[in-house]
Amino acid sequence: MFKRFSYSDVSTQNQVKSSVQRKIRTDLLEQFPRLDPVIDDILPKKSPLVIAKCPNQIQVVLVNSVPVCVQSRDGPWVPTLRLLHQHPSMMPKMQADKGATKFIMGGANVMCPGLTHPTGGRMEDVDRGAVVQILLEGREHACAVGIMTMSTAEIRKENKGVCIEVVHVLNDGLWKTNHFG
Repeated sequence: MFKRFSYSDVSTQNQVKSSVQRKIRTDLLEQFPRLDPVIDDILPKKSPLVIAKCPNQIQVVLVNSVPVCVQSRDGPWVPTLRLLHQHPSMMPKMQADKGATKFIMGGANVMCPGLTHPTGGRMEDVDRGAVVQILLEGREHACAVGIMTMSTAEIRKENKGVCIEVVHVLNDGLWKTNHFG
């Protein structure tokens, strides 16, 4: 989604009202309950919250000009990898095998065999539509964030097709644009 993204793609940036800020905070806590102890560090109440609007109805939440999470249309909030690296336990982990590395790092979606392969696959049980972090075999930190297109039960049963739609990956445009403004 952000493969060719750059700061010049941002059409507008607006500071949001406190009611919108509370709604984003509530949505993030509802979606990622593990963030409850650190939500004040991520979205400080006294810090202005800015939403940058981009093409294709994508919005990026900025705190002190640093991207924190993104949303496409009315989809789920997806944290940036920078936020995820600060709080790695905030969301479920999916580990792909070594054979999927070059494809995922290139921004490709994750296929079922990459998660079910005996040498690398490791999955937490999640439902379709959940936002997950994608780790690669032999790596400690997440390399991508995506949205499940199948539940883990469906992945184990079918073992073919796309199971995670990759939204944000290391070294994509959003990663390289670490500061807006």
